[in-house]
Amino acid sequence: MNVAPGAWKYALPPLLAAPFALLFSVGASVVALLAGVATLGFFRDPERNPPPTGVVAPADGTVSVLREEDGRVRLGIFMNVWHVHVVRAPFAGSVADVEHVAGANRPAFSKESERNERVRVAVETDSPHLPEFAVDDDGDVDAGRSRDAATATVTLIAGAFARRIFPYVESGDALERGQRLGHIAFGSRVDLLFPPSVGIDDVAVEPGDSTTAGETVVLEPEEDALLEAGLEDSLERESDDGDGSAAIGA
Repeated sequence: MNVAPGAWKYALPPLLAAPFALLFSVGASVVALLAGVATLGFFRDPERNPPPTGVVAPADGTVSVLREEDGRVRLGIFMNVWHVHVVRAPFAGSVADVEHVAGANRPAFSKESERNERVRVAVETDSPHLPEFAVDDDGDVDAGRSRDAATATVTLIAGAFARRIFPYVESGDALERGQRLGHIAFGSRVDLLFPPSVGIDDVAVEPGDSTTAGETVVLEPEEDALLEAGLEDSLERESDDGDGSAAIGA
């Protein structure tokens, strides 16, 4: 089983204590052993296989936030203690900035968690999996919201118990879709602030839906954009997996 970096630092103390605890109590030894094994389970890091097309979820968990703010769409995913805590890139791009922001440690499912300690990973992207432009309520194209040189932000948010965030990337790094960005020790929340070209109706999930990092499609791409980017093979694979039509995403 693959585990995230730093897992053994948390798991070794209870595992080493288990045989010594046996001298005093079988129960205490079992508890220590289970604590060590459970810690490794919390830090598990399974391989993931992104689908041929689509923006993928950055985290395992449950969609807890989906809203528009300041002309952009925010998708929040709450991770409980039993979820995998490794965070992944939703699309390809380049890391523009990695910023650590000090803050509180409120429960990650509460509204107050938006002021918690966090790490923001800003990603510049021209991914064809994102909409090329946004339209207003009248269906008119907003020329100021194109996909070109768009920036998205993946925010790793600490919770009441999860107080350590470990980014794996730094400014200037190139990212592939589904690549590991970092992990949060134990449970917490991950937010994806989409580029301005994304409208809330473009998002393919809603509050209460479960997601798998690197695999669940949270935004389905436009067929024209994929063809323009030379991803015809992806379209054909999606069609073969479906009912014969050129369906995009999952």
